[in-house]
Amino acid sequence: MALCSGKWCNSISYDLPILLIMKQRLLILIFLFLLTVVPVEAQCAMCRAVLESEEKGQAAAGINNGIIYLMIFPYLLVAGVGYAIYRMRKKAKESGT
Repeated sequence: MALCSGKWCNSISYDLPILLIMKQRLLILIFLFLLTVVPVEAQCAMCRAVLESEEKGQAAAGINNGIIYLMIFPYLLVAGVGYAIYRMRKKAKESGT
């Protein structure tokens, strides 16, 4: 496709290498952002104060167990939805052929 007027003529074929280079640079930039690790502290001030003041570490263990307990449910939900979709597609494939 070319758009020409007077002595200037623009074509998509001329812009294709530039677009590929820009796409490659964008992918490299995204990859570098994914590799970059920034240390953060994600505890509220009260939780941190309680966990640092206790010497036995029972509260810290309880907090860690609670985090793991809460983390399980999203994975179970996604696995259940994935299994339901798999079952529906398998059933549709069997009835279609």
